[in-house]
Amino acid sequence: MWRIFEKLDRYFYGNWHLAVLDETAGRWVVNPDPSNVAYLKAENANGRHILIQPVGKTQPFYLLADDITRHLLIRHHQNPDGSWRPGRMVVETSPENFQVWVHSSRYLQLEEKRWWLGKLKSDPGADPKNRWGRCPGFRNRKAKYGDSEGRYPLSRLIWVDWKNKVRIPTLSHQPEGGVCRKKSLSRSDYERGNESATDFAYALALARRGYSDEEIFDRIMTERSNWMNHEGERKMRSYLARTIGRAGKVVENS
Repeated sequence: MWRIFEKLDRYFYGNWHLAVLDETAGRWVVNPDPSNVAYLKAENANGRHILIQPVGKTQPFYLLADDITRHLLIRHHQNPDGSWRPGRMVVETSPENFQVWVHSSRYLQLEEKRWWLGKLKSDPGADPKNRWGRCPGFRNRKAKYGDSEGRYPLSRLIWVDWKNKVRIPTLSHQPEGGVCRKKSLSRSDYERGNESATDFAYALALARRGYSDEEIFDRIMTERSNWMNHEGERKMRSYLARTIGRAGKVVENS
């Protein structure tokens, strides 16, 4: 367990804490010291949840996407080749259900977090204000996950990248307030009457403005709705990798 704590400490730059959650009595904070592991395990065995959260000035730099399916995990947090995107920490909280922490390179306002979590298809009921995540290495004690023998799934640390951060584009509020919108291009601006031609024109425009391959991939995946000619995750990823690669070569040679 101390190895998991060490990885969490690196990911949160030493600024994090744990909590024990009793669904009846409430939540109390616990220092992330290895000497507290036995106490935390005992509380977990008694039906309580063990949670984690970044603290202080670091909290605005972390985003937690909750209730993420395998499909969404692949779509938003992995590259076309299957490798993980930078700055992520992935926790499988129950079989085929995930929480993903994203470490931003810049300060994120609360409204920005809400906007981005909507794009990532996070659980809409999991508001980012004072948000806690489930601690890997402990059991998920939600009643619905218990089996007939009283066993509960272990929350597992799938991946953590403490070396890199995510460059999240800046958002701006509309004059009347409320919804945050990206200061950038839209796929609809490059409509060519053909899905593939539109994708290429859009990818080329984004590449010329310095967007990374991962960011271009995300934009097209989010903004294109008709995938009839590329049904299936593997076909979509292969197609987008070719399209983005072609756009990148044009930019390199121009």
